[in-house]
Amino acid sequence: MLSELKSIGAVTAKAKALSAIWTFPSIIFSALVIGWAAEASQFLISQGLALAILAWLQTLPEFAVEAVIAWEAGVDPEKVHLITANFTGSLRLLVGLAWPMIYFTAAFFRKRGPQNKGLVNIRLEGEHAVEVIGLLPPIGYFVIILLKGTLSLFDSIILTSMYISYLYVLQRIPPQNQEKMEEAAKIPRMILKMKPLPRNFSIAGLFLIGGFWLYFVAHPFLYSMLALATLLGVSNFVFVQWVAPFLSEFPEKVTAFNWARTVRKAPMGLMNMVSSNINQWTVLVAMIPIVYSFSRGQVSVVHFDPHQRLEIFLTMAQAFLGFLFLANMEFRWYEALGLFFLWFVQFIFPEWREEITFVYLFWILIELLLAFVGKKKLKVFKEFRNLFHIYVLKKYRP
Repeated sequence: MLSELKSIGAVTAKAKALSAIWTFPSIIFSALVIGWAAEASQFLISQGLALAILAWLQTLPEFAVEAVIAWEAGVDPEKVHLITANFTGSLRLLVGLAWPMIYFTAAFFRKRGPQNKGLVNIRLEGEHAVEVIGLLPPIGYFVIILLKGTLSLFDSIILTSMYISYLYVLQRIPPQNQEKMEEAAKIPRMILKMKPLPRNFSIAGLFLIGGFWLYFVAHPFLYSMLALATLLGVSNFVFVQWVAPFLSEFPEKVTAFNWARTVRKAPMGLMNMVSSNINQWTVLVAMIPIVYSFSRGQVSVVHFDPHQRLEIFLTMAQAFLGFLFLANMEFRWYEALGLFFLWFVQFIFPEWREEITFVYLFWILIELLLAFVGKKKLKVFKEFRNLFHIYVLKKYRP
């Protein structure tokens, strides 16, 4: 895909850019359709598992972009430096832009009244502890990847195993309470009122239709935006690190922001983003050495240079800070603003990577000190422990 970019002429680029007229609304439509399916399915399976399925469908474009980059890196060694650009940029976009935008959307659409005078906090439910805790294992394992400076097929096995374990815990969590069904959107509510057989077929149909349509549209959509970026003179690295991830993650942002509009579904929208984070920290990264090895025709290891290590470390620091923000089962205004500001600064001034990394680390230290002295409660560990004992170990734990 990147090599084709260089050969696109001005006329061809304009023609491809014009295809955004139909691909853009198509992406929105497919995102809404699979969002309806996920919203309905959370009353049949756990909400977390429904969001994990949704994240898979939504991140198909992201997987496609990363696979192309890994393949071309195997063919052309000069493109190896682009391997980390896409997935680190994508992960930082999720935490630094998508999470805050969900908060700001919920705050904007919040009903004003005497009972809602203060600033809104997005309060997570107990079952969301699985998604929040799910961020920790891959981030922790990336410490090992960073220290050894390589990404291998063995790492792919470890990261994939983490994701499978995450799905196993999610599938043990019960579905949403039927009393919450009236909070669902009109179309999911209509589907849930059907008899079991047509209801199940309708949900599966929405997932399939939305997923296939997204798969069909994702390629021309990315190329139309790629051509537009060419016309605007955007460099390859900037496109790979920021533009491509933003476009490939666009479907999940549409769904999450649509939920955040109703405020009470904002936690579900936020968990949609967290689920995508886990998906990309594990399976997306695990795919890279596999595709890279196939491209080279032999078992190969991706080696990181100092610049790539810094990019990964910066992404890890941001992700761990995001975890600490959610660890008290709330997402607050200053946390959303802080994440957005730090992301925006590094977007405008990419040469400030080291300085921004130190800011993340300093903030992490403050959060840990607050937790140590009891000023901040890391409720997520207790919530997860209770869920694990009750639904996985099948033991009651008060």
